[in-house]
Amino acid sequence: MKNILTKSILITSLLAAGIAPVQAQIRITEVAPWGGATTGLVIPPYATDWFELTNLDLFSVTITGWQMDDNSNGTGKVNLTGITSIAAGESVIFTENAATASFLNTWFGGTPPAGLQIGNYTGSAVGLSQTGDAVNIYDGSAVLQANVVFSSSDATAPFQTFDNTAALNNTTISTLSLVGTNGAFVAVNDSGEIGSPGVVPEPGSLALLLGGAALLGLRRRRN
Repeated sequence: MKNILTKSILITSLLAAGIAPVQAQIRITEVAPWGGATTGLVIPPYATDWFELTNLDLFSVTITGWQMDDNSNGTGKVNLTGITSIAAGESVIFTENAATASFLNTWFGGTPPAGLQIGNYTGSAVGLSQTGDAVNIYDGSAVLQANVVFSSSDATAPFQTFDNTAALNNTTISTLSLVGTNGAFVAVNDSGEIGSPGVVPEPGSLALLLGGAALLGLRRRRN
């Protein structure tokens, strides 16, 4: 999970004003396009690309029927499987192949954050390119919910994920994960990887989410 302080403040302010976000606030907060590398890089033990989704809403979001695509931008969508809902403030991982046990062992030594969810996506044309690509997330009605574009990924060990803790959407991301920043760390069983999959949000961020819900309830009672 990510530090979602800035987005939490925005959502809290909107709710206090009685303005609810139109779309589910699901964002792509981390991407590792080198995970299933085929050229130039050492393939991680779990041998799969992956990305992270974070729910910035104040409520759980059901993602049954949701899909992803790369830079074919909707013409090659594939299903997101293994996860049916994302709780408020929760981050989840989706890997291109079913490599959950290996992923958890590599990054956490087999002891991941409690409740960390890992789902999958599979398709012949959705592998994330090391030289630049995109991640697009669509809801069950094929409406685009989140998008990030990125250029060439890190090509020097240790390999760093793209860090989108700022929850930028419909834009290009380029920030690489740094140890000690936004919860990034070196993978427990692979010193060649740096990222922050499953990092729990700071208490202040979660408090703001809950505070926003309380404000919404108070406004409704007053009305």
